[in-house]
Amino acid sequence: MIQRIQSLYLLLAGIISGGLTFVFNIWSTTNSKLYIMDLFGSSSISEKIVPVLFFVSALLSIVTIFLFNNRKLQFVLGRLNILTNLFLLGVLVYLSLTLSGEAAVSEKGIGMFLPVIIIVLLVIANKAIKKDEDLVKSVDRLR
Repeated sequence: MIQRIQSLYLLLAGIISGGLTFVFNIWSTTNSKLYIMDLFGSSSISEKIVPVLFFVSALLSIVTIFLFNNRKLQFVLGRLNILTNLFLLGVLVYLSLTLSGEAAVSEKGIGMFLPVIIIVLLVIANKAIKKDEDLVKSVDRLR
């Protein structure tokens, strides 16, 4: 049952979380752009955790797709992925507020908005999973 609509939402969340992190920047100054993968080279642990959380989110999304036989576990992993992305969003907001070198004009990139898109996709996927579970329960009652 990989062809279900929640699988499409989870796949989109996984692609955004794992693939688009290489494309969109987090913030940029007048002479340089900072991408998510550039944060691995930083000295701060709070900056190094951002790409790790993005890839954990992508991995959770992809693994959740293939757990279509166990909808309860799929729902729980979806909620765990939402919490991971909320934590990631909090870390990104913290980093943007404590951005050093603010003498130069900096501009926040779309990479800061990616966790919000992922959270929306995961919430829609969880609603579809819940709808499937309710449908199976209603059919079981009729037997």
